[in-house]
Amino acid sequence: MQRLGLIYVIFFCGFLMISCSTTSVDRPNVIIVMTDDQGYGDIAAHGNPYLKTPNLDRLHSESIRLTNFHVGTSCAPTRAALMTGRDGNKVGVWHTIAGRSQLDSRETTIADVFKANGYRTSIFGKWHLGDSYPFLPNDRGFEEALYHGGGGIGQGPDYWDNDYFDDTYYRNGVPEKHSGYCTDIWFDEAIKYISKEDDRPFLTYISTNAPHFPFHIDSSYIRPYLGDTNIVNPNFYGMISNIDENIGKLMGHLESTGKAENTIVIFLTDNGSAGGSQIDDKGHVIKGYNAGMRGKKVWQYEGGHRVPCFIKWPKSGWQGGIDRNELTAHIDLLPTLMENLNLDYNKELDLDGWDISDLLDQNNTPKKNYEERILIVDTQRRQYPLKAYNSSVMMGMWRLIDKIELYDLTTDPSQKKNIINEYPVIRAKLSIGYEKWWDDVIDAFAYFTKAKVDPDKETILYAHDWVDAEMDGSPNLSNEGSHMTPWNQIHIRKGLFINGIWTLDVVENGVYEIELRRWPKEIKESIKNGIEQKEAVSGGNILPIGKALDIIQAELEIDKKTIAAASVKDDYESVIFTVQLVQGVKRLKTTFRTSEGQSLGAYYVHIRKAS
Repeated sequence: MQRLGLIYVIFFCGFLMISCSTTSVDRPNVIIVMTDDQGYGDIAAHGNPYLKTPNLDRLHSESIRLTNFHVGTSCAPTRAALMTGRDGNKVGVWHTIAGRSQLDSRETTIADVFKANGYRTSIFGKWHLGDSYPFLPNDRGFEEALYHGGGGIGQGPDYWDNDYFDDTYYRNGVPEKHSGYCTDIWFDEAIKYISKEDDRPFLTYISTNAPHFPFHIDSSYIRPYLGDTNIVNPNFYGMISNIDENIGKLMGHLESTGKAENTIVIFLTDNGSAGGSQIDDKGHVIKGYNAGMRGKKVWQYEGGHRVPCFIKWPKSGWQGGIDRNELTAHIDLLPTLMENLNLDYNKELDLDGWDISDLLDQNNTPKKNYEERILIVDTQRRQYPLKAYNSSVMMGMWRLIDKIELYDLTTDPSQKKNIINEYPVIRAKLSIGYEKWWDDVIDAFAYFTKAKVDPDKETILYAHDWVDAEMDGSPNLSNEGSHMTPWNQIHIRKGLFINGIWTLDVVENGVYEIELRRWPKEIKESIKNGIEQKEAVSGGNILPIGKALDIIQAELEIDKKTIAAASVKDDYESVIFTVQLVQGVKRLKTTFRTSEGQSLGAYYVHIRKAS
């Protein structure tokens, strides 16, 4: 399981309210493309000698490039910060599972802001900020949403047995079968959407799950990278080649339709590379390419969180192949777009990011004091964060790691020489910055995001989001701090004896049905039965058989009190309890017990108003 990354700005723009002065006809379209697990070094234009990315190279040559740009060190925290312009800690997201990947429902998203200003809003691909109401993309301002479940295809909340090819995805919450490869589908559907006849400008977020594990890709993309012993993972590079092909298709469509001139295109990735290099136990590269950086995905060193960011808007002069090395981050994108597009919103937004438009016009010189700006990346990978744990405090080219290591990237870009004792003033300044940041975010750690139980909706809960999970005889999943949460479908196939808790917010008093399932509803299988193994797809492995379990009893517990129990018969696909729920916050736990005395939670739970 991956660790997470968190990022924060000490000097922030404060409360942002901007008057709206331009018409929708004048406003540019906005396309944000974010890939998954592709690092700074996983682009040929950044010096990678093994990988071919001609379309990304062209975009690089035409854009303003933020070369000291930082995100979180794993998936969900980066996405939460991008969506809100706020630190991932503050908005409830500092992990990729275990209830800590659900974006606080009280937060305003970039889609909320754009929608309120007359834009049509859409997302295609990976969401990873919650799979239950009120966390779904359609709940968060996106009018059109086509996405997979969980943090990746094949994870627990995803449609069962999706494997990147010919999958079923969710369109506005409804399962929909598709033909083709996932990345091709995200881009093709985005192009269809932006081609619709509509007078409104659009905000479109294309968020690929590639090149994230599992590394499934057609063999034609893998073949060019086979046989070179310097390449760590040919499948990983093949997935990037496919992404690059789709970038070319998207940019070609904008040019052929006349939209390119007044469309802002932003390309970035969500964390450092996962497959471009092999590193030693100190994070130094021993094989492959990582642009000379130490660490990779889930590391607090530079290779874990420094990523590419290309921004192009020809009509406004944001172009020309210019490098900007000032310290910037994903949280800067929302305030920058709000300022330059004159977007208004009906409440104050306490943003942590900066308007960095002084860096984007090639004719401008920076106006803000970027040299004194402090950003913090924090890789917790646990339910309950620890102070000074896997942290990087950044100012200019200085990096304070875990408060005990100091590096100057101007002379030591690979972070090999710890100079903590040579610069006490810098150390003190960065340490003070960290303390201020910690004081600002610590209150959020005690808050649990809550799935809403609404009489007008069905709420689906997934074991992926269990908190305080406990193990009953299962092997350790080696998820350091994740409390063994069964977050993918392989864990569910194995029938791991693990249980955990969901936090609910019951909107209205009433009688509700709570349905407990071991298998997801779409495969219509008995709680007790096993299922067959699944054959491998291109680039993948065989999925194991689903283990049969002699489950004999189901129990329902609310706020640590067992309120219902029932026997489980051989043909039961689920057990449904009808219970009275009182409005307010509840802690829900479910249990299946086997004839051998072991227990596990229901991996899937459906809650709806009783008819």
